[in-house]
Amino acid sequence: MKTIQIIQISLEELQDEIKRGVEAGLGDKLIDPLNTKKPKEYLTRNDVSKMLEIDISTVHNWSKKGILSAYQIGGRIYYRSSDIENAIIKLKR
Repeated sequence: MKTIQIIQISLEELQDEIKRGVEAGLGDKLIDPLNTKKPKEYLTRNDVSKMLEIDISTVHNWSKKGILSAYQIGGRIYYRSSDIENAIIKLKR
């Protein structure tokens, strides 16, 4: 165990020393919550229609018009939840 004697040390120096000790003790266990990435979530046409409370044919039409970006894997169509949120435009009043 390391003993530290505090004599004529500023508050900032003390805070820095405590921070270094905590970082050394925890190492890789520290995770910055702002830098963590959320995995991409993919939705089906039915999920999107329920989410936006619209008919599934409207989801198809919006995809054809380019309002919503669709992705295909095999014979299935998916939509990114982030793309759905970005497609919603705030109205200026």
